[in-house]
Amino acid sequence: MYLPLYVEPRDVVEATTLMDTFGPKAGIEAAERAIKSRNICNHLHYCRWRQIERLIIMLSVQTTLGTIH
Repeated sequence: MYLPLYVEPRDVVEATTLMDTFGPKAGIEAAERAIKSRNICNHLHYCRWRQIERLIIMLSVQTTLGTIH
């Protein structure tokens, strides 16, 4: 699983908004938005929506990811 490499505060807000609006299907919504961006050749938005999709997955899991100090 690839975790977000770089996330801006607005991406976190977007991810939580999608999670509130679409519930468990928020990741699917982000993926569909990424596909739409790719289809119109907007690679910047495509990459951003893919990162948001990964962020939604990361925020949805019930376990700790990464190292614990």
